[in-house]
Amino acid sequence: MHEVRLGRTEVRVPAVAVGTWGHGGPKTVGGEPVGWSGADDGLAREALVRAAELGLTHWDTADVYGDGHAEELIGGLWHRVDRRRIFLASKVGWDPGPWEGFYHPHQIRDRLERSLRLLRTEWIDLYYLHHCDFGPGNGRLEGAIELLRRCREEGKIRFIGLSDWSSQKILRYASAVDPDVVQPYRNVRDDGYAGSGLDRWVTAHDAGVAFFSPLKHGLLLGGYLEPPVFEEGDHRRRIAEFRDPAVLDHLRDCGERVRRRFAGHPQPVLHALVGALLTGQPSACVLLGARRPEHVAAAATLGEPLSAEDAEWVRRLYRAPAGTG
Repeated sequence: MHEVRLGRTEVRVPAVAVGTWGHGGPKTVGGEPVGWSGADDGLAREALVRAAELGLTHWDTADVYGDGHAEELIGGLWHRVDRRRIFLASKVGWDPGPWEGFYHPHQIRDRLERSLRLLRTEWIDLYYLHHCDFGPGNGRLEGAIELLRRCREEGKIRFIGLSDWSSQKILRYASAVDPDVVQPYRNVRDDGYAGSGLDRWVTAHDAGVAFFSPLKHGLLLGGYLEPPVFEEGDHRRRIAEFRDPAVLDHLRDCGERVRRRFAGHPQPVLHALVGALLTGQPSACVLLGARRPEHVAAAATLGEPLSAEDAEWVRRLYRAPAGTG
């Protein structure tokens, strides 16, 4: 597995990290689906054990994935996996608890202690603020930062991260938070990372990067012949592109072209989608959901950046309007 230096953390991690959002199962908040259907605890456990065996030792989770269920799955594996080999990341922020709004200091502290308990560990290597909504006038920003720094001094976390679906929002708060690692949404079809200027901030501050949803929740793999029907509690129900036959046809065509161009790779589509994000990003890794051992086996073949020419070809291919070319 190709490794990268995760910025100023000085930790070397695999270029592909294991994401566990899907391990939490289906979930609905405020009537909106925010989880994943198709979760299987037994397969998830075997996937994580296999990941450790294959060198995929950066695991990413969050307090709200299944209301702690994903963290609990991980915490039950230390009799099979050496905790010291795993670079473990979790997040806080999406559950406000009994307090109005996000990031009340008491809720952050409570959730951190719960995560440590569920994960059965004394420390979390990388602890993210899960989003950039700090309340009216950013009234909870300073308190959240101060608390995380105190937790770092206590040895309960090693590094501080900042995540959001919007690279622009991460950039807006990066100077105040001064995160060791940022986690923006990025894939070859939806890419605000460079255009926002966040890439320049990362370089200037020697930060690490972990790109999430590089496959756009599986959509970019081009495996759908017709619009799928997802179960209640599956967040993919909210994504219109899954319901657009023209988009699905276009992505299948993209997959066929990619398989011809990268025919020498055992996972040509994954290689193209992941490798294009790693091109020119020496401190970056990519989070891939791995709910089954076969997902892990495929992920273990990845991690090499594409050439600049190949990366541009892939980006242009997937960004082309549906029904063209």
